[in-house]
Amino acid sequence: METASFRNLRIGDILKEYKYVTDEQIQTAIAYQKDHKGVRIGGALIALGCITEMQMLEALGKRLGMQVVEISNLDVNPNVVEKIPRQLAEKYEMLAVSEKDGLLSLIVNDPLNFYGIEDVRQITGMQLDISLAERDDLLRAIHYYYSEVGAMKAARVANESFSEEEALEELEITEDDDDDTPIINLLNRLINRAYSTNASDIHIEPFEDKTLVRMRIDGAIVEYVTLQKNLHTSLIARIKILGGMDIAERRIPQDGHFRIKVEGKYINIRVSVLPTVFGEKAVLRLLASNAPIDYSDTYGMQAPDYERIQRMLRSPNGIIYFTGPTGSGKTTTLYMILQDIAKKAVNISTIEDPVEKNLPKVTQTQVNNQAGLTFESGLRALLRQDPDVIMVGETRDVETASISVRAAITGHLVFSTLHTNDAASSIVRLEDMGLQPYMVANSLVGIIAQRLMRKVCPDCAEERDTTEEEQEMLGLEGPIRIKHPKGCPLCNYTGYRGRIAIHEILLIDKDIRKLISAGATSEEIEDYAVENQNMRTLKEYGTQMVLDGTSTIEELHKVAYYA
Repeated sequence: METASFRNLRIGDILKEYKYVTDEQIQTAIAYQKDHKGVRIGGALIALGCITEMQMLEALGKRLGMQVVEISNLDVNPNVVEKIPRQLAEKYEMLAVSEKDGLLSLIVNDPLNFYGIEDVRQITGMQLDISLAERDDLLRAIHYYYSEVGAMKAARVANESFSEEEALEELEITEDDDDDTPIINLLNRLINRAYSTNASDIHIEPFEDKTLVRMRIDGAIVEYVTLQKNLHTSLIARIKILGGMDIAERRIPQDGHFRIKVEGKYINIRVSVLPTVFGEKAVLRLLASNAPIDYSDTYGMQAPDYERIQRMLRSPNGIIYFTGPTGSGKTTTLYMILQDIAKKAVNISTIEDPVEKNLPKVTQTQVNNQAGLTFESGLRALLRQDPDVIMVGETRDVETASISVRAAITGHLVFSTLHTNDAASSIVRLEDMGLQPYMVANSLVGIIAQRLMRKVCPDCAEERDTTEEEQEMLGLEGPIRIKHPKGCPLCNYTGYRGRIAIHEILLIDKDIRKLISAGATSEEIEDYAVENQNMRTLKEYGTQMVLDGTSTIEELHKVAYYA
């Protein structure tokens, strides 16, 4: 339908025509608009609960002959997305997704935005095939695809405009270089794309005839873009300059860090450069993740686990360990707890390697092994700083463990991390380090084992029946329907979007102290906690995530591998 033919249509009339609302509801919505300036009649009816957004879109679709679509089911062409400048796409909330025979497929939420549609028609010079989509899905897609387009375009420009001679000249990049320089623009776009997709790491990997850029999103490595080989040296040089490293040194590993402003926020980036047979590989870790945290008011925990943690934190002294493999979210949880404790009148000091986030009212010290500042020496110094709470970034050896335990016994509340498979095995790990069982028993307050399970993508997840093996693992009598990952553009074709933390929390009570002192095994301690403390194991927690459709059986296998 031509734009001019529906220029004077009113959403209230359309909804009434298809019997979605009554005259009384429209009058109520008009009254609502008077108290809420800028809200349109459709938004008012949705806010009042008279209709859903989908009902409004269905009514508009019927009246205007337009389809209501799910963007996750569409094959979006990034080259077509570029036809509308990002500023206009965000202003009008419209996304170009494909074109055929001079007809541009456009997704909108408000088809009565005549001026926006006409503006897009003029800019593209094409006829428009308009479809409707829910606003939140549309805004999320606009954000995702324009981040994608920006990075891909920067890589394309760099690949096309670079020669070997330019690569050599590029080694002399300075901080004053124009951001239009292909290498600078490429790196900026890669970081922007990583931030917008909640990636934790960017891997820039050299091979014999190409450089591969991959990103770790929700714990999984995703291949992103391939660059020409002759770009590699210049890109690594730019990273080294930002990270304060020696650009002339290519034979040994180097570490650095820098801050960069992305979408109005400063984020810290830790850099590791490692020599390989085909050149230097760089890994950039984004330390200020913007990934949303489920249950953020309760340290990412559900209510029963949060209450257990609060019982631990009421202890005036003792040591609390957070355990789990690298990337399990231990530090994120620990930082949330320290931020909460810092609101009280206490002196908090940390020794970390590295300091991943600056916390207000917390004195943070970074390990510097080259200068002689180790976890051991730093912890000894912290004890002379009159702290109430101490956080040791990682317990790596018997010396650090011994000092931490003595600090806990002498009146300090100590937090630290360990690499163990579950809560109970942390006790055996401490004893293996050389600590006496009575020291462990007297100092421990509690142990929190944590994992991150990827959440199945809500836009593309499919359902299937469980197999007999899966039923046995889930403790079921018969088959049930469970979620299965498929993959769509909104989840980078991984089938997952976002992660949720699961916990196994062991409280050290007088009976467990006796078990530790008597040399009990980790299995005996776990069995006692399950029976007497109602402790939920990682496997039980993960199983619940599968049963309620939050995650998948494949993710449970990772969590319950040792169970």
